Amino acid sequence: MKNLFYIFLLSFLIFHAGDAYGQRPPGQQIDPERLQAARIAFITTRIDLTPEQAEKFWPIFNQFTEQKEATMRQIANLGRGANEVSEEEAKSRIQQRFQLEEKMIKDERAFVAEASKVLTSKQILMLNNIARDFTRQLYQRQRGGGN
Repeated sequence: MKNLFYIFLLSFLIFHAGDAYGQRPPGQQIDPERLQAARIAFITTRIDLTPEQAEKFWPIFNQFTEQKEATMRQIANLGRGANEVSEEEAKSRIQQRFQLEEKMIKDERAFVAEASKVLTSKQILMLNNIARDFTRQLYQRQRGGGN
């Protein structure tokens, strides 16, 4: 019964996230709150989180996601203006990128250690593919590809 509710909620949120996008003027993005709700429903359903797990998991996951996105923005910024930098600056940026990538690995290890207090190892392993599946599904809906 609980799974049926999650599936219904997930379907509802995903379909309406696409509707919300279609009603916006060109150039505006999907409502972030609806997108976040759809992502939560999708992940919760796919890894079969219990309410107790969800209550403890989401703050950990959200903090990790924010850290990862911030680090990825820093990495992307290192590549900006690459045509105009000196050879020395290019070497420095490459080293900075390696340091940031190492930080991402450390952050992920810390996330897994913290999440393993709440989730099973199988649930943690499933997370990476599920996040990618959600993004892929949104992209396909946006392009009119259906599921």
